[in-house]
Amino acid sequence: MRMKVCQQLLGRAFSHRGASCAFRTGSVTLDTGRWRCAPSAPLCSSSAQDRKSHPSMLKHLRAKIRSTGPISVSEYMREVLTNPVAGYYVRKMMLGAEGDFITSPEISQVFGELLGVWMVSEWMAAGRPGRLQLVELGPGKGSLMADVLRVFGQLRSVVAGASVSVHLVEVSPVLSRVQAETLTGTGGQEASGEPDPTDPAYRRGETAAGVPVSWYRHLEDVPAGFSIFVAHEFFDALPVHKFQRTEKGWREVLVDLDPSDPGRLRLVLSPGPTLASSSLVQAGEGRSHVEVCPEGGAIVQLLARRIQQQGGAALIADYGHDGTKTDTFRGFKGHRLHDVLSDPGGADLTADVDFSFLRRMAGGGVACLGPVSQRAFLKNMGGDARMQVLLRNCSDPSSRKQLIRSYDLLTSPAHMGERFLFLCLLAPGRLAAPPTGLKLDRKSPAPLPVAGFSELRFS
Repeated sequence: MRMKVCQQLLGRAFSHRGASCAFRTGSVTLDTGRWRCAPSAPLCSSSAQDRKSHPSMLKHLRAKIRSTGPISVSEYMREVLTNPVAGYYVRKMMLGAEGDFITSPEISQVFGELLGVWMVSEWMAAGRPGRLQLVELGPGKGSLMADVLRVFGQLRSVVAGASVSVHLVEVSPVLSRVQAETLTGTGGQEASGEPDPTDPAYRRGETAAGVPVSWYRHLEDVPAGFSIFVAHEFFDALPVHKFQRTEKGWREVLVDLDPSDPGRLRLVLSPGPTLASSSLVQAGEGRSHVEVCPEGGAIVQLLARRIQQQGGAALIADYGHDGTKTDTFRGFKGHRLHDVLSDPGGADLTADVDFSFLRRMAGGGVACLGPVSQRAFLKNMGGDARMQVLLRNCSDPSSRKQLIRSYDLLTSPAHMGERFLFLCLLAPGRLAAPPTGLKLDRKSPAPLPVAGFSELRFS
């Protein structure tokens, strides 16, 4: 029985290490009156103080807008985050206490451990293929994959028959070096010269246990084969288009120069329909403000095709909603909310993930489960039982307090428990009739239990 297998995996997989305790979350509430301004009026503008920090990016944006006119929020996000010269992800260490935000794997070891068990479980459910690629999109500091690999090491007798390799999709040179230090203990071997179309990996290394690790700039470059994909806080950083309903129909939110001060940026509405507003807003959309991420949709479609054709599974975890929220575009700097137009290139930009859109883009070739809350997923995976084991083995009062606090941050509805959601994509053949004696809760979304997405009882 699948859940009994997961419980056995949990019991064999874990060892204790410390956890840190900070996280990013929250939202920005914009003045709705300003959203209803005429297209010539600013919706939001940047401050003079923050404009001084990264003049090269601001200068680049000003030149672009003067040349082509107002740009979409999507283009603004892409330039600010991934511009090869001055982009936020390209040149800055944004993670950790010294950065602008901290993610779940940095908060508690339990998070990565449970995701590692999920990966092993899905590999076993697929019939234990001889080749297993662990693929992470946006790996941060490498903490999540390090936790996953530690679980694989604890379960080496279970996965001994598989050739395991790690493939990381990362655009940031700064973070790729940090990931290499985390996973291999060195900076890895960086490719030199012109890119080789037959070997698109730009960095390679090997873990202490001999697991090969490769880095790529694009998901398309990851070799074909059975893969378990994980994308944790990846989709929220992809560029979004923003649209506002008006009396004349849908209009796109654009980034423009402030005519009273060309050094300032502001948000305005397009005077008429744009190609994006005419093609990306769903017919019958009931909300007054919508954010759409076409790049996220394309990546999910690619994941779905790979899973359908080559087997595997994908687990997407991010803060988001199921098609209900409106304006979620916001910035983070120094672990605080930050004006999205201030200090471009010096602050993180993000928008909540619309999981209903991702499900729609995945299409009918794969099975989608979720989204379920992070609280539900971690508890269904046995997180509470894992915490009890850690606490029993921990005698230091301050360490016990830290363990409890970190797990509470991950699971409490007041913190991350309900704000983060989990969605998985599975090969259609993964969902078969449940074995005899296995009873599913009537609210379970799948006929065969999938770890993290089902509550089960045994008879």
